[in-house]
Amino acid sequence: MLVVSQAEVKRLLDLPQLLDALRRAFIELSAGRASVPPRIAAFVPDRGLLGAMPGYSDGVLETKLVSVFAGNHDRGLPSHQAVIALFDAETGTPLALLDGTHITAARTGAAAAVSTDLLARAGAGVLAVLGAGVQGRSHLEAHRLIRNFSEVRVASRDRAHAEQLAGDFDARVADTFEAAVRGADVVCCCTDAAEPILRREWLSPGVHVTSVGSNVKGGELDTETVRAGLLAVESRAGFLPPPAGSAELQGLDPESAVELGELLAGTRPGRTSSEQVTVYKSMGHAVEDAAAAGLVYRTALALGAGTQVQL
Repeated sequence: MLVVSQAEVKRLLDLPQLLDALRRAFIELSAGRASVPPRIAAFVPDRGLLGAMPGYSDGVLETKLVSVFAGNHDRGLPSHQAVIALFDAETGTPLALLDGTHITAARTGAAAAVSTDLLARAGAGVLAVLGAGVQGRSHLEAHRLIRNFSEVRVASRDRAHAEQLAGDFDARVADTFEAAVRGADVVCCCTDAAEPILRREWLSPGVHVTSVGSNVKGGELDTETVRAGLLAVESRAGFLPPPAGSAELQGLDPESAVELGELLAGTRPGRTSSEQVTVYKSMGHAVEDAAAAGLVYRTALALGAGTQVQL
């Protein structure tokens, strides 16, 4: 079995290639050619959860084990930590064990960037990122590959974090979430908040909103934003109750949303006007892990990276 460390995953995971792999994975998912059961989780009371996300997509058979412990911020540890196991799709033989923490961060930001590429209006020039942690960084890294933003704003509940992230990306620190959002063309919500961090009344006509936050106690988007216009998701399975689905999507008709794979394949329409508000609500999906892990594994084999171990 090949073991690939986090440092090697960071070196091997090419972001432009990941964007292309995600596009293929979303098309496979919406076409019914992927096999992904709803995620399950074991809960540690008042601490966190361990989720399991198996999936088969585009020739890659994998499962991810991911822990989500929000209190880790106070311990200097990531809130999300993960490993991904790959199996041979012909024989079921275990092939590799990869760090999944960086893959989770990178594929989440990259998937949001795919949604922005599909749905943000032409000429969108102002990007606002709410949250300055791991996901804030991954969103900035991915979004700069798909649009040329003339202004980038970063806001966080921790100003020091916002200043550090903004400094790395030549961005401006906004004093509040509201200040970051007003007048922005694309707004990326990247927090673990259990209650809304933005309000519908802050949003300009034609804005595209992405949200990757997940909390079983509630969501980072308000109801009015979710219902503001065209709603896009990775999969309509996101309408299941947490931990399988999103808190923000509860009570909505799954058919009210379009999947990214449908937009990519042209089977469902996307933005219909420059004034339309579009919203991408992510829950994370196993096809994203499969796309990223498969890419890392193939690159590792080609370059002789990783460490072979005998089980």
